[in-house]
Amino acid sequence: MPDPLIALVIAGLVTALALALFYPGRGIIQRWQHAQRMSERVLTEDALKHIYRCETHNHQPTVQSIAGALNISTNEVADILNKMQANELVVVEGDKPELTSTGRNYALHMIRAHRLWERYLAEETGYSESEWHDRADRFEHSLSTEQVNALSAQLGNPTHDPHGDPIPTASGEFQHHDGEPLTTIDPGEPARIVHIEDEPEAIYAQLVAEGLHPGMEVQLIDKTPQRVQFWAGGDEHLLAPIVAANISVLPITRTDDLPEPVGDRLSRLALGEKAYVVNISPASHGPERRRLMDLGIIPGTVIEAEFRSPSGDPTAYRIRGATIALRQEQADLINVAPFEETAS
Repeated sequence: MPDPLIALVIAGLVTALALALFYPGRGIIQRWQHAQRMSERVLTEDALKHIYRCETHNHQPTVQSIAGALNISTNEVADILNKMQANELVVVEGDKPELTSTGRNYALHMIRAHRLWERYLAEETGYSESEWHDRADRFEHSLSTEQVNALSAQLGNPTHDPHGDPIPTASGEFQHHDGEPLTTIDPGEPARIVHIEDEPEAIYAQLVAEGLHPGMEVQLIDKTPQRVQFWAGGDEHLLAPIVAANISVLPITRTDDLPEPVGDRLSRLALGEKAYVVNISPASHGPERRRLMDLGIIPGTVIEAEFRSPSGDPTAYRIRGATIALRQEQADLINVAPFEETAS
């Protein structure tokens, strides 16, 4: 006859295991099933975005191209496409999917969520520019239509993300930037950056490292099959054509209203010299930008470079009667022009 205590312990363990596996909403089985559903949904949504982008750029999406974009096997893509077709999101002929109107609206929702979230990360958080795309890629799948619309309203219904990509409206309309690759303009022709492509990641990281951003004025110096040389932000830049082609610009014509002068970087101000603030670079975002403004760094403010630390960084600046230390990377984001004191 089994020991009652042992039987009780076994019964307790079996009950605990059953609860762990099947507890409503928290059980391992339900959580596993939820994760499976989420994984399938994420892959479906990413596939919709890929097909939409291909159609937008007049490329033919295929099973192979989707597999490459999602980093999954062609068998998994075939399974996903079958389910998407059953849900009337795509029509598939051979291995060539085409979005239905329902699928296109779904894809636009995902693109809208992604680009609005990037705008939120740029304006409201301290995440670096190199992190925006990946974080938006992960979070876009959790936003409902109502949440996306609320986020858009919170941000003032922006028309473009921080890279210059157009943000679809709730009805699916765009304001295209109409830019052309930097590599297509003629040397000496002034232009303004309207878009920085954020994929592929390696090329985007290089553009970020160069300090390039939408709104910056550029002038092409020279281009060859090996390199593209241009001025932007007061510096000379040298890029491979494949990298430079990821920068879209609009030419500035003589009839354009030219932007205010950008001056020079505050970091280049010599000790003892004074300058006035022209603007804070658009490359400064979110809390960092607000902090600079809270310090009184706004257009017209007079700044004097007082002294540098023994290592050369940071530098102390006199701003509105206070001495404030700024790192070079911060001072690089503040554009100034020479200040000349008038005799009293």
